[in-house]
Amino acid sequence: MTTEKPKEKEEKVVLTTLRQNEEKWTKTLMESGWVALPSIILEKQQALGLTAMDINILLYLFTYWWTADNKPRPAKSTIAEAIGVSPRTVQRRIAAMEQAGFIRREQRRISKEGSKPNLYHFDGLIKEITPFALEKIEIKKQRMEEDKKRLPKKRATLRIVSPSSDEDRLI
Repeated sequence: MTTEKPKEKEEKVVLTTLRQNEEKWTKTLMESGWVALPSIILEKQQALGLTAMDINILLYLFTYWWTADNKPRPAKSTIAEAIGVSPRTVQRRIAAMEQAGFIRREQRRISKEGSKPNLYHFDGLIKEITPFALEKIEIKKQRMEEDKKRLPKKRATLRIVSPSSDEDRLI
């Protein structure tokens, strides 16, 4: 009997998920990079007041957010070039998302060298989207319970019955 450590189990889940994504997207595309995003953010973007441009900027920022403690820090000009808008547009939308409390910029000023790109934190977005996620989870649970009630408790078994006499046979 083997006992798996929690980290080993987590690594197996990640590998399985990666393989499933490779089946969908191809190994080449997955090796070039991918982003994890809770779908509730896309589903509730209008309820949050996020524009399509905001989502595009967030998606780009998320591509640089690999671990919880390593916050993304691409330059606004890099984001702008990638999504085909001006750096000023990116700056305005980030400021709007910061004003709404979805993101927090951490400026990295260096006196002699000027400044480095901001670090971006998403605690506000996570806090704002969590009630929507909890609501969706509850709806999923209710649907699963309803599905269980609809399914028969015991499934019928199929069996082959041979006719007992020639009269019972269909010709």
